[in-house]
Parts: sequence; C-alpha cells; structure tokens
Amino acid sequence: MDTLVKDMMVKARIAQNEFATYNQQQVDEIVCAIGKIVYDNAEELAKDAVDETRMGVYEDKVLKNKGKSRNIWNNLKGKRSIGVISERDEEGIIKVAKPVGVVSAVTPTTNPVVTPMCNAMFALKGGNAIICAPHPRSKNVSSKTIDLMNQEIRKLGGPENLIQCISEPSLERTQELMRTCDVLVATGGPAMVQAAYSSGKPSFGVGPGNVQVIIDTDVDADETAEKVITGRAFDNGIICSGEQSVIAHKDQYQAVIESFITKGAYYIEDQEIADKLRAVLFVDGHINGEVVGQSVQTIAKMAGIEVLEGSRVILIKSNGAADDILRKEKMCPVMVAFEYEDFDDAVAIAKFNLELEGAGHSAAIYSKNDAHIRQAGVALPISRLVVNEASSLTAGGSLQNGFAPTTTLGCGSWGNNSISENLDYKHLINVSRIGYKKDAVVPTDEQIWEATS
Repeated sequence: MDTLVKDMMVKARIAQNEFATYNQQQVDEIVCAIGKIVYDNAEELAKDAVDETRMGVYEDKVLKNKGKSRNIWNNLKGKRSIGVISERDEEGIIKVAKPVGVVSAVTPTTNPVVTPMCNAMFALKGGNAIICAPHPRSKNVSSKTIDLMNQEIRKLGGPENLIQCISEPSLERTQELMRTCDVLVATGGPAMVQAAYSSGKPSFGVGPGNVQVIIDTDVDADETAEKVITGRAFDNGIICSGEQSVIAHKDQYQAVIESFITKGAYYIEDQEIADKLRAVLFVDGHINGEVVGQSVQTIAKMAGIEVLEGSRVILIKSNGAADDILRKEKMCPVMVAFEYEDFDDAVAIAKFNLELEGAGHSAAIYSKNDAHIRQAGVALPISRLVVNEASSLTAGGSLQNGFAPTTTLGCGSWGNNSISENLDYKHLINVSRIGYKKDAVVPTDEQIWEATS
C-alpha cells in the first residue's frame, strides 16, 4: 500500500469516528460553511482554475462556483441526514441514517473546484469523511479549494482531516484510494469510471454526455437560439450536460439557423470546411484533448479556418452520414445541425446519436407541446430531459427545477452507471429501517389474486 494513502486513510477514519458523534445542527453548520467559503472565494478560485488547467472561461467559472455552492446548500439545508430521518409512517417504518464511512472522490480537471466541493458537501452531510484524488492537471487549485474548506471546519471546531486531498496525485495512489475507501465517487473519463467500478467498492460514476436538442415547430426561434448558444458556450463547452446538436424541422430549418447566426453562431454548411474541423476535433474517433474547453477562435485557428469576430459557437451542418463523427460529444463550443421530417423523425435522430455516444445522460427539448415532450422523455435513452432551458446550466440542478444540484450526473445502465439520477447526499448514507407491525387488515388470498382491471 502507498504509505501516503495509508496515512490519509487512518486520519480519515479517526476524523470520521469523531464526526459520527455530531448532531444534525453541527453537521449542517459545517456543510454550510464549506459551501459558503467557495462562494466567497469564487473569483480567486476561478482564476486559479483557468490559469492551471488552461481551459474554460474565467467569468463562467465564477458563475459556476457561486451557482453550484448556492444551489447545493439550498437543496441540502433542512434535510435530515443524521440519526432518525423519518418517523414511523403508515407502513410502520422508521428510517435511521448512518454514515458509509470514508468516501473517496476522483475529480476531473474540467471541474477542479466545484466537484471536490460538491462531493465534500454530500459526504459530510451524511456524517462521512472524504479523500479527494484530483486530476494532476488541476491538483493545485483542487488542493487550495480543500484547504479553504478545512479552514472553515477548524473555525467551527470540527475534526482535523475530515476532508483530505492527495496533493501529488498518481495512478498508483488513486487506485490504492479506490481499493481502501468505503464508497467511491468517480467523475471523469470512461476508463477512470470503469476502474472505479472494478475496484471492488460501492461506486458512483458518470457516463459521457452528448446532449441532443430537439426544437419543436411551436417555439420562438430567437429565444431558443439564445438559450441553446448560452448553454453551449458556457465555460467553452466543457460541461458534460452541454448542448451538442440542433435538430430542427426541415420547413423551419433555415429560419432557425438564421436565428442562431443572429445570436452568435458561426454556421458552416460547406462540408470541405466542416472536414477540417472534424480532423481537429477528433483523433482516431475520440475527442482531441487539445480542443477541450478551448474558445471558438482557438479551435478555428487550429483547423485553419476563419470565423466572424465575436462568434460564440460553431454550428456545422451534418453531412447526414450515419458515421458522421460530429454526432458524438464535442467538449468545446461546437455543435452539429440536423433537419427532421416530423417529430417522430426528430426523436429518431436524437436516439441514434445518443446510442452512438451519450446514452443515459441527458437531452433537451424546446416545445410547447406536452405530448411531444412526453414522447421524447419516453423514447430517448436518457436520465434527464431538460425542457425549454439551457441544458448545461440546469441538468445538474438549479433553483428552478427539480433535478438535484450536483456535479455527478448518473447515466444508469445505459452509461454503465449504478444510478440514473443526479448524485446527492442520500447516495452517501446507509439507512436502517425499523419495522413495526402494521394496523392494516390482512387481505384474503382471493383478494390478493383477484384481477386488477
């Protein structure tokens, strides 16, 4: 065993044993404080993240740091997670929450501040300790974030080493952490998530995103374009729930495209130019790491093309081929456009693209037709369908929808994940159930087996 990880694990268990004696109010004071310190230092941490990782947008990272800390605490406050969390109900069940122990969190370079913060808030809400293994490319800002959170814990008299960070991460140390923790949260690429599920420990991972955006015929094209572009451009398209496509009706396609152009999209229909971008965006069928989180202008320069000054996203008309590489996830401000014949065709296009990559993650629809919204929600292999809002800003939870605020978006069995919802604190607690005999009348065999219709 790596000596560093061994020592950290010992410290974590000592801290967690002490923390397990805290009541709900004491726990919540600490959880609130570690979220608030990120909120208060949002600008400095955003600058550090951009400087170290060389990806994303400073202003957007400020908004992300503030938004995630605020939204997560707003969702956690007032919820019972320590001791008895549910009194005896009509089924005769009392629920008692108990910690899972030491949580390990493997965090990505794309979200080096909010993912450690999010995982720490969830872990501590359940009375656990946590050890983070940041991506080597973002180790400094992740360590700084955790240092700030620990300062707040000390101010409140909380245990030392309740939150720890591997300051010099390595594959060996991360693997050792995976093997020795009690529960693992893995946010990152498919290989890392697969390693987490192979660790032998209960694990929560994520699958790749490839958010398909269906635009119905009954919505305002300008308003829709603004929302989609805002979502795709946010933090230079680094977010897994970011919009990847525009699927518009053939009769309205040109009008929709004009709206996108008006709102800042640089539209490319010429497939020779599009091929230059395909070659830059993907290498051997996989996203080119050099384009992740980069600006429109940087990507255009890499491809040897010119775009209009001020362009917020690049929108490319698909060549229509089943193997068009642009159908896959693009972790930068680039989208692909499709025409559909009717709504069934729109759903079929979205489903085809998701099955190529991103099944289980998310999709978005702009529509006033509830039947169409439900049809998409039923037919598509997704865990979330965002309705009439920017997916990248809301699929991970917001103050105006019911998705749990998080940075870990489970993709279910489609994405080889254990959950098909947004990870939150309830996934990091054990629940004991005390069962009393119910007062209900016991049904006869005839009643049990009678027809249900």
